Amino acid sequence: MSGHPVAIVVQNKETREFALDEAALRGVLLRPEVGDKPVCVVAVAGAFRTGKSFLLNFLVKYCVNEGSPNWLGDPSQPLEGFVWSRGMEGQTAGIYIWSKPFTIYDKPSGKEVAVILMDTQGTFDTQTSLRVCLVGSYLLYQRQQDLLITLLTSSVTVYNLMNNIREDDLMNLQTFSTYGASAQKEIKESRAFQNLLFLVRDWNFPQQHPCGHEGGQVVLEKVLGQLGEKAEKPMHESARQRLRQGLRQSFEKLECYLMPHIGSGPAEDSNFDGRPNQLSPKFVEHIKLLVPRLLAPERLVVKRSAARRGQPATGDRRAGGLHQDLHGDLQGGKTGGTHQSG
Repeated sequence: MSGHPVAIVVQNKETREFALDEAALRGVLLRPEVGDKPVCVVAVAGAFRTGKSFLLNFLVKYCVNEGSPNWLGDPSQPLEGFVWSRGMEGQTAGIYIWSKPFTIYDKPSGKEVAVILMDTQGTFDTQTSLRVCLVGSYLLYQRQQDLLITLLTSSVTVYNLMNNIREDDLMNLQTFSTYGASAQKEIKESRAFQNLLFLVRDWNFPQQHPCGHEGGQVVLEKVLGQLGEKAEKPMHESARQRLRQGLRQSFEKLECYLMPHIGSGPAEDSNFDGRPNQLSPKFVEHIKLLVPRLLAPERLVVKRSAARRGQPATGDRRAGGLHQDLHGDLQGGKTGGTHQSG
């Protein structure tokens, strides 16, 4: 396979703190495939051991095969790319990007876009109790360490969840909506973050709401309160509504996709290696629908540059380059101001 994962944010084993690997980042962003092209950054984030890296490898496969009708390839071939495995121990520590950016023609503009795929450590794992989040220009130690970094640096974040969208899942985003409100005071016309897709894995209620994007949108609207019933206690309802209002105001677009169960075979097969013919047909069907929703030429979301006040980011090191924005998001910070992604 062309390319491999590269760690750009690494964790100190003793202090558990995270730091940017400048050389690794430059090695990817300064490749000729990126140059001064607009950049689309698609990231997958979420809880420990929920299959984020497994999912990302389907995105890698789509890009490697240039989105051809048969992009999934030979169903008997193992799934390769970002390191993943079944079991209790997570595979990804820190933040990784694919070493080879992919070039896709953006249909609306007709321009080439450099697509960068990003993998993150689980938002909650068994080893990290205090999470390091970069909020503007100071470090906030709390339980969500890399989700804010992911939201700041990506144009599309896939928030990978299991079974349903729970109140705790929304509360994990509450810090970011608070940050978003602060950032929006600086630039009123822009949202703090771009697109967020709630990806619900192993959806348990297909009889009520079918798997896919349409069913997901109905579920999301119910969760966010437009179609939901009010809580019994007004005080709780007020807090819930503030949380939901903050999320709506912080993101340019909120979506949801409901994924069926991967199938019983992988759970029972000790030799499971991700090949499509080991997965349930329903899961494969929805992978074929989900991935183009993120990466098809007509659906690419270009990253906005903080340095260029919301104009498209590029990969070079000049003002407005993604390298500069990433450096600011991950390292910047001792002036006390807030950083705005657009």
